Amino acid sequence: MAAAAVAADEAERSRGRRAALSFAAIAVLLGLPLWWKTTETYRAALPYGDIAALGRLPFQVAVSVSVVFLPGSVPADLPRRLPYGDVREERVPVSSRSDVASRIETAYRGSTAREEAALGAATAREADAALRALQDSPPGSLTVYVLPEASSLLPQGVNVYVGKHRSALVRAGQGLATLHARLQQLMQVMSFTASSIAAALSDRVPDGQLGPDAWRHLKSSLGYEITFSLLNPDPKSHDVDWDIEGAVNHYVQPILDKLNLVANFSVDSQILYYAVLGVTPRFDKESSSFILSAHSLPHVINPVEARLGSSAASLYPVLNFLLYVPERSHSPLYIQDKDGAPVTTNAFHSPRWGGIMIYNVEVPASPQTSLPLRVDVDMVRVMEVFLAQLRLLFGISREELPPEFLVESPGNEGLADWELDHLLWAHTLENIATVSTTLTSLAQLLDQISNIVIKDDVASEVYRAVAAVQDAVAELAEGRLRSAFQASKEAVTSSERAFFDPSLLHLLYFPDDQKFAIYIPLFLPMAVPILLSLAKMLREARQSKKEPTKMD
Repeated sequence: MAAAAVAADEAERSRGRRAALSFAAIAVLLGLPLWWKTTETYRAALPYGDIAALGRLPFQVAVSVSVVFLPGSVPADLPRRLPYGDVREERVPVSSRSDVASRIETAYRGSTAREEAALGAATAREADAALRALQDSPPGSLTVYVLPEASSLLPQGVNVYVGKHRSALVRAGQGLATLHARLQQLMQVMSFTASSIAAALSDRVPDGQLGPDAWRHLKSSLGYEITFSLLNPDPKSHDVDWDIEGAVNHYVQPILDKLNLVANFSVDSQILYYAVLGVTPRFDKESSSFILSAHSLPHVINPVEARLGSSAASLYPVLNFLLYVPERSHSPLYIQDKDGAPVTTNAFHSPRWGGIMIYNVEVPASPQTSLPLRVDVDMVRVMEVFLAQLRLLFGISREELPPEFLVESPGNEGLADWELDHLLWAHTLENIATVSTTLTSLAQLLDQISNIVIKDDVASEVYRAVAAVQDAVAELAEGRLRSAFQASKEAVTSSERAFFDPSLLHLLYFPDDQKFAIYIPLFLPMAVPILLSLAKMLREARQSKKEPTKMD
């Protein structure tokens, strides 16, 4: 009986050990991997290597220039017979770690019969319009027509005429050196410059190396909102009427149609009553007028901006153009510059914000004039100022030119074709730099926070952005400006979608210590019996080794 009891007890212990080992094996071999797999953070693969290489992508800008010689304009010291071409490369330093390589591909040829007929017009403007019908110049390219030195097509004293499109007229000069000097000056006007490239890549340029104009231009964006506001602080005295809809359609819409290639635009208008500037003007006894000095202008914007309310619900940068009609107690009101001289336009603009124009109302001669006084705004004068400010905000201001240059006015379009090319170059380079910065920041964020989910759609947007940036750089190097800009826009769109995807908000995820604090109360009651059983088995195994073995 005793032996049977001992055998039964040993069998029960053996069965308990096998059960404990089975539970432990199931928990370790099946439970832990299953728990780890079901609770792990899904992270789609990203091209970290390609993203890191974006900051080292070589910028290369190619420009195609055609130099067309009319009969009698070919220099005697021309190195080769027409037609021929040459390529000139140079590097534009941006910072200590990056620069931009420019390649100017120049093709020299003689003129065709149709081009000679077009250049037989009476004026340079008529010739420019006639040449437009003969040209198929893609964005970024230039065509220069070399005229004989004694040509009467250009006015006296004018050696270079810049048209509205992508062509120019140049006098041949006395030799090839003179012609090359004039072509070099022309390229500085109609093509990109080192300053424009540095302004476009301002994020990569040290602050001390940038000029003051680099921070005045609007940053590249997929869209802009333009708001025209009429501020009437004294509606009891002035009944102001402005035909803003007609003015926008006639003056603003043509330039926006041309800028539509760069970004999307929306225009709205509003009238604000009892909206004051927030700065008390100074009364000048000599002129019997009120003065706003230059140092007080920065204090004008903040009080007015609080009343506008346009930027609060906007996804894109807002350009504000304000027309302010002073109240009777502060009329007339004039703006003075830093030297104390009156500003001819009576307006000022704020970089990356907009502009303000003060519109004075003539005081009626008779004091018995009934109020409110009817005021019809001269929209021609107002829109001339606002369009000039709009060009300044986009960086289309024309620098001081040599006296022998004559630049044709863009007319009602408000923007010449070569000025549009300036914007495309600047925005393409800026978009590429912006995408590089955005994707680099995203990669660093995802590398630092390892429990953020990376969905497949986020990864696809990142891949699409990287591919679009590479395409933009390649197209830019080949001189295809339009396709390079479109690729850079696609890259910006994809990179912003990836960066601002709601699933990447790190506040939605728990740190690892909090995750363990949640799961320990669940696993501990199950793990304690298994661990105690394994510990008991170890003790019994040690005791069995210490007991002496009986020998018969």
